[in-house]
Amino acid sequence: MCGIVGYLGPRVATDVVVGGLQRLEYRGYDSAGIAIYDPKEGLQLRRSVGKLIGLIARLHLEPARGHLGIGHTRWATHGGVTEINAHPHRDASGQVVVIQNGIVENYLELKARLVEQGITFVSQTDTEVIAHLVGLYYAESGSLATAMRQTLGELRGGNAVVAICVNEPDQIVAARLGNAGGVVLGLGEGEYFVASDVPAILDYTRDLIFLEDRELAVITSAGIRITTLAGDAVERRPISIPWDPVAAARGDYKHFMEKEIHEQPRALMDALRGRVDQEAGMVHFEDMRLDDAALRQVDRIYATACGTAWHAALVAKFMIERLARVRVEVDYASEFRYREPVLGGDALLLAFTQSGETVDTLAAMEEARDQKVFSLAIVNAIGSQAARVADGGPLYLHAGPEIGVASTKAFTSMLVVAYLFALRLAQARGTLNAAQMQPHLQALIELPGKAASVIEASMPICAELAEHYHRVENALYLGRQANYPIALEGALKLKEISYIHAEGYPAGEMKHGPIALIDETMPVICIAPQDEIYPKMISNIEQVRARHGQVIAIGTSGDQLLASKADHVISIPATLPLLQPILTVIPLQLFAYYVALRRGCDVDQPRNLAKSVTVE
Repeated sequence: MCGIVGYLGPRVATDVVVGGLQRLEYRGYDSAGIAIYDPKEGLQLRRSVGKLIGLIARLHLEPARGHLGIGHTRWATHGGVTEINAHPHRDASGQVVVIQNGIVENYLELKARLVEQGITFVSQTDTEVIAHLVGLYYAESGSLATAMRQTLGELRGGNAVVAICVNEPDQIVAARLGNAGGVVLGLGEGEYFVASDVPAILDYTRDLIFLEDRELAVITSAGIRITTLAGDAVERRPISIPWDPVAAARGDYKHFMEKEIHEQPRALMDALRGRVDQEAGMVHFEDMRLDDAALRQVDRIYATACGTAWHAALVAKFMIERLARVRVEVDYASEFRYREPVLGGDALLLAFTQSGETVDTLAAMEEARDQKVFSLAIVNAIGSQAARVADGGPLYLHAGPEIGVASTKAFTSMLVVAYLFALRLAQARGTLNAAQMQPHLQALIELPGKAASVIEASMPICAELAEHYHRVENALYLGRQANYPIALEGALKLKEISYIHAEGYPAGEMKHGPIALIDETMPVICIAPQDEIYPKMISNIEQVRARHGQVIAIGTSGDQLLASKADHVISIPATLPLLQPILTVIPLQLFAYYVALRRGCDVDQPRNLAKSVTVE
C-alpha cells in the first residue's frame, strides 16, 4: 500500500512530494514522512503518525525547504505504527536517507549481522536494515549508486528503494528488485520525478519511464541514467501517457486485467502489512473486534460467498481446518439463507466479498445477525456495506481498486488474508505456538517474491499456449485438495473472458463422468505441485494421456517426472502446501487472459457480467 514520491528540480520539493503523496492516499497508509535537502538548511526530516493532514500540520510549524526531496506513506509491516518507525530512515552516519516499498525477506539475518558489527537500530522496521547497509557501502565507495547496487544484491524479496545522500545533493537513486513494488520516473522541463504509481506525478508530466526488475536509475539535474543492478547500461525511451484518465490509470498495460495480474505481488505484500510479527511469531488484524477468548469459543465456521470469492472460501476451508482445527462449511451466499441454516451461538460467519456490496452475501450476513452469530468480512472495498455489517470486524484485503470484471488480485489477496486468519485463529486456540508459527510467517513473507517470479516465467509460456489452444471449444481443469478450488477458478476465468466452455473438477472424480469427454482435441489443465497427494495427480494425468488428452500441467520447479508425463509444463516455486493455490492460480489467470486476447474478446468487460452483483 505504501506510496513513494521523489522530486529534483526548480520547484519547492515539499509541495511536489506532499501533493504526490496525497494522490496516492487511496492506497492506504498509517504514517507519513518526507526528507528534504537544502545546501543551507541541510537534511530536514519530518514524520508523523496518521493521515497526511498531520504531516502537513507539522510542516506548517516546521517548514522543510529545498529542491531535492523524497516522501513516503507507510503501511506498517515490521514494527508498530509509531513516528520512529515511519519513513524515511537514515543510516548510522545520518548522511543516507532511504524509503522503501516491499518486504525484506531476510531482514532478521541481515539485522543480526549489522548488530554484530556494532550498528544500533532505532526502529523496528526492515527498511532500517537497507539504510544501514547503504550507509556502510557508501563509506567504502563514496558512490550512492554503487552502495545501492551492493545493498540490493543482499536483499531477498520484492522491493522498491529510493535514496538520497547529503554528500551527493544533486541526485536521487531509485531501484526496483522483483515485481512487488513499482517505480515510475517522470521527465519534465528541467525537473524529474519518482513515484510508486502514476497518479502521483500526472499533474507535472505525462512522459514516463517504468523501471523493470533489477534495474537502477540515477537521477540528476542532467538527466536520468538507467542500468541493471550489475551495472550494464539500459536504453529506454519514455512513453507518453495520454490525458484520458482511464488510459492514465491503466499505465503501460493493454488491459486492466493484465495490470491487475501484474499487481498481485504488491497486493499480496499489502495484505500482509502490519499483520505479521516475525520476531514474536504472531498475527494481528487491525480491525478485528474478536479477542482470543471469543475466538476460542468458535466451534464451527460458515464461510459464504459468490463466484470467485466462493472459490476463495473453499480454499480457506482447507487452511482453517488444517491450521486451527475448526470445522468449516462453505455455502454459496445465494443458497445460504434459503436453506434455513441452524447456526448456533458458538458459530462464526466468514463472508468473502471483493466489493462488499454483493446482495446475496449481505443477506447471509443479516441471517447470521438474526441468529445472534458474529460475522467477519474478508473484503476489499473499505467502508463498504459488508465492512459495516460485520460485527466482528472487516478483514481488509488492501488490494487497491480492481477494475477488470474478472477478479485476479482480489482473489489471491483473499487467500492470503484467509491464511492469516487461520493462523490468528490457531494462535488464539493454541493449535500453533510461536515457534510453530514461524515457518508459516516466513513462507508468507516470501510469497510476493515467488508470485512475481511466477508471473515473469509464465507469461511467454501462456502466450504460446494461447496460440495453440485458442480455437478449442471445451477445456477441463483438474486439481485435488486445496488446488481443487483453483481448478474451479481457472475454468471460471476461461469461461468469463474467452467464452470457451470449461469445467473444473476434483481430479479423483474424473473417472466418474468427465473422462468421457477426453479425446485428442481436449486440453486438460492439471494442477500437480509436489505435495502429499502428488502421486495421485500423476496417476490422474496418466489416465488423461491414455485417452489422448492434451495435458497442460502446473507443477513444482524441477519436476522431471511431471515433465515426462505432460505435453506442456508451467513451473511454480516450492512453498508450503496450503500456500500453493496462491501460486498455481496465476498461470491460469494468464492463460485465460492470453486466450481471450487471441480470440479478440473484451477482456476487461466481458459480455453479460458486472463487477459487483447488487441484485438477486
